[in-house]
Amino acid sequence: MPRRIFTCAGVTFIELMVTMVILSILAMGILPLSQMAYKRAKEIELKRNLRIIRRALDEYKKLADEGKIETEPFSSGYPKNLEVLVTGVDLKGPVPFKKKFLRRIPKDPMTEDGEWGLRSYFDDPDSETWGGQDVYDIYSKSDKQALDGSYYKDW
Repeated sequence: MPRRIFTCAGVTFIELMVTMVILSILAMGILPLSQMAYKRAKEIELKRNLRIIRRALDEYKKLADEGKIETEPFSSGYPKNLEVLVTGVDLKGPVPFKKKFLRRIPKDPMTEDGEWGLRSYFDDPDSETWGGQDVYDIYSKSDKQALDGSYYKDW
C-alpha cells in the first residue's frame, strides 16, 4: 500500500499578522499623500474660481469706464452685487444688447456654505466687513492655512 503524505494547506497566525502589519504600514504612508492631493485640488479650484469672478468684475468695470454700462454719479463703476454678473446688464449702443458676465457664481470650495467674502471699492484692502456700496473684490472666508503657508483669505 502506498504511503500518503498529508500537507497543511492553511495560513498560520504569524503569517496573517505579518501581512496585516505590512498592509497597515502601507496604508499609513498613503493616507497623508491622499489628504495632501485632496487639499491641493481644493486650492486649485479656489484659485480658478477667484480668477473667474475677478475677471468678470474687471470686465464689468471696463465697460462701465467706457460708458457702455449706465452707472450712478460718483460711483466706482463696479457692480452692486455678484448677482448682477449673472443676470446681466443692458449695454448702451445703437443695438440693445444684454451682457452677462457669468453663467453662475462659483462657490468658495474652502468653506462649507460656499459663500464669498466681499469688499467694496471704498473698504480697506484687508477689511473683513463689506461696506455694501459695490463689489470691488472677493476673498475666501476660510481661516485655514494653505500648503504654501499663506492663508486662503489672503489670496
